[in-house]
Amino acid sequence: MGSRPLRTTTGPSDRVVVVGAGLSGLAAALYLRAAGREVTVLERARDVGGRVGLYRLDPAAGPGYRIDSGATVLTMPELVYDALDAVGGGDSGLQIHRLDPAYHARFADGSTLDVHSDPHAMADEVRRVCGPDDASGYLALRGWLERVFEVEFGRFIDANFDSPADLVSTPSALADTARLVALGAFGRLGPRVARHIADPRLRRVFTFQALYAGLAPSRALAVYGAIPHMDTSLGVYFPEGGMHAVPRAMADALSAAGGRIELDTAVTSVDVAGGRTRGVRTADGRTFACDALVITADLPVADALLGGAQRPARRTRWSPSAVVLHGTIDRLVTSGWDATAHHTIDFGAAWESTFARITAGRGRGSLMADPSLLVTRPGLTDPGLNRDGRELLSVLAPCPNLRSAPLAWETLTDPYMRELLGVLESRGYAGIAEGFAVDHVDTPATWLAQGMGAGSPFSAAHTFAQTGPFRRRNLVRGLENVVLAGCGTTPGVGVPTTLISGKLAAARITGTR
Repeated sequence: MGSRPLRTTTGPSDRVVVVGAGLSGLAAALYLRAAGREVTVLERARDVGGRVGLYRLDPAAGPGYRIDSGATVLTMPELVYDALDAVGGGDSGLQIHRLDPAYHARFADGSTLDVHSDPHAMADEVRRVCGPDDASGYLALRGWLERVFEVEFGRFIDANFDSPADLVSTPSALADTARLVALGAFGRLGPRVARHIADPRLRRVFTFQALYAGLAPSRALAVYGAIPHMDTSLGVYFPEGGMHAVPRAMADALSAAGGRIELDTAVTSVDVAGGRTRGVRTADGRTFACDALVITADLPVADALLGGAQRPARRTRWSPSAVVLHGTIDRLVTSGWDATAHHTIDFGAAWESTFARITAGRGRGSLMADPSLLVTRPGLTDPGLNRDGRELLSVLAPCPNLRSAPLAWETLTDPYMRELLGVLESRGYAGIAEGFAVDHVDTPATWLAQGMGAGSPFSAAHTFAQTGPFRRRNLVRGLENVVLAGCGTTPGVGVPTTLISGKLAAARITGTR
């Protein structure tokens, strides 16, 4: 049926500079290098990874150690291998394993549910916890999520957009859009899930992912059922050595293929003349000339570098943020817990009110009164990450961004940390309040210091006006040879979509789909 021409940068593109060595920057660099471009990646931090970086910690209680600094949930690992394979890096040694269960869910009434990607195991688990009707409903829901994902992945996720007209610009595009409409994908996620399953606990398992998109389930588009499909059907994975093993393998593959990575190199300005960038300048006084430029920095940083060339006409709506506690705990303490999965989602009794608090508009947000928390124990999957009888532990609490709630985190962090640990202690994590040695805490204030809009690591919310062809485009208006990548641009937030954004950015330069 044909396809529309792909808009690309113009002029030569032999030398490409990529700003940022996160997943999107490394993916872009790998695909560009595979296409024969000379590639230099500039990263302001001392390690690659961006939001999948690491913290080097040195607690007083023992020797220093490293812990993943960001994303802990990995889905669609084939996208990592695709990027590696682009330069023949499939033998990188990166080992990624499926988690089973993907999650262990704990509820306020004391019940628990393991989330399995295998449909039969999951149906049995739903039958045990929720009854036979919801087991049948789960299978129907799984089928619907799969159909939505199969239609939208190639059309809406793994695709560059030039305008909303792209949704109907060819017969195949029109047909796919019509199929999504028929599937109800442009309705609301919460009500669509509720059509299939009645138990409110199970509904939470299939809708909490709307938070990644920055919205309450009742407001998130059903097309974002792609996220629970990735989590609950396609599987959750973990790489040996921790999440940081992924960007490390990508960086090693890029270097082996002749790419160049400069760490501790902050880009401070972009040289522009005649509607093109000629290079970038760094804080150490160097200049890196280029024929094309990929910027993966957070949107506020990218906008500042570009001098407003790409600023949206309307104000960006940012996703909620998160508080994350990182540290270690004695394994004698955790041996008494019944939450023995890599990822445990500990749901509070509140639900709609929780989302209302953390997604409220400007100045109206507040902290969760009855928090739902993500507890991650990576050492259960990879014991090599643990040391000296202590295991790694992180606790993530969603919270409003700084535009929604401009809280004084410099004074609030310690009491809120103690409050969260007290909540977990009361929910059966005996000993966590005293035994968890918290060596690093991220809050909206720390995210803001890294240049993230409104102090949110989840970037622009996926409202209808910031979704698909309406999201910030990766071609920069007014500059012929600059492309954006990362979670703030197309296709959006999450490890898989960030990897795809790098591939899409590379395609804007090479012209290959």
